[in-house]
Amino acid sequence: MNYLLHLMIIAEIYIMLSLSTSLVVQTGILSLAQGAFFGIGAYTTALLMVNLGFGFSPAFVLSIIVSTLLSFAMSLVLLPLKGDHVILGTLGFQVLIFSVLYNWVGLTRGSYGISSIPRPSIAGFKIDSLILFALLGLGIMAIVCGFLTLVFRSPFGRVLRAIRDDETAALGLGKKADSFKARSIAVSGACAAAAGSVYATYMTFIDPMSFTTDSSILILSMVIVGGVGNVKGPAIGALALILISESLRFLALPYSLASNVSMIIYGVLLVLLMRFRPKGLVGRYQFD
Repeated sequence: MNYLLHLMIIAEIYIMLSLSTSLVVQTGILSLAQGAFFGIGAYTTALLMVNLGFGFSPAFVLSIIVSTLLSFAMSLVLLPLKGDHVILGTLGFQVLIFSVLYNWVGLTRGSYGISSIPRPSIAGFKIDSLILFALLGLGIMAIVCGFLTLVFRSPFGRVLRAIRDDETAALGLGKKADSFKARSIAVSGACAAAAGSVYATYMTFIDPMSFTTDSSILILSMVIVGGVGNVKGPAIGALALILISESLRFLALPYSLASNVSMIIYGVLLVLLMRFRPKGLVGRYQFD
C-alpha cells in the first residue's frame, strides 16, 4: 500500500510538470528548461522553510512567484531569437540554473543538498503520513489541472494555438506573438514550481542531481508521448513513462542498469511515436 501511495505522489508531481511543459510546447517551443523551474520551486521552498522558518503555504506561494519572475525574465532574453536558437536558449538556462544550484554552496549547500525539510502543515494540520500527502498532492494537482484547462480553453489559449499553427497570420490579426509566448512561459514556470514545492516537502531532502538536463528531457518526453492540445495527453504521457520505469523494478535489475534500460525504452518509444503517431497517444497536434 505504501508503495502505491508513493507511486501516486510521484505521478502527481510529474503530471503537473508535463502539463506545465505542454503549455509552452503548444506555442511551438520545445522547452528544455522545465527541470530548472522544477528545481527553483523546490529550492525556494526548502530554503524558506529550513533557513527562515516559513510555513509551507507562504513558502509555496513565494516559490511560485520566484519561478514566475525568473521564467518571464528568461523569455524576454530568448524570444528575440528564432527557431532552434530558442530551444538552445532554454537548454542554456537549464544548465545555468543547475550550475548555480551545484556551485553556490553557501546558499544551496551544493552537492550535499538540503536535508530535514519539514513536512507541510496547513492551518495547523500537519501532513505527516503518505495518504495525507497523496491527498495534498492530488489537491494541488487538481488546482493546476483545472487552471491549465481554463487557460487552454480561454481566448489566451486559442491565441497560443493560432501562433503555433501560423505565427504570421496571428501577427496579421494584431496578436503580439512574443508577448503571448512570454506569458505562457511564465505560467509554465509557475506550475513547475508548484510541483517542485510538493517534491521538496515530500522527499524532505533535495540536491541538484534531481534537476538536471536529463530531468528536462524526461518531462519533455512525457509531453511528446502523450501529446499536446489538451490536458489528458501530457497526463497520460507522464503516467506511461513512470509505469515503464517502475515496472523495471520488478526485474530486480541493478539501479544503474535499470536507469539505462529505461532511457533506451524511452528512446525507442519516441522513435516509434514520431514514425507512426506523431500527435502522441492522445494529442491533437502533430509534432513537426
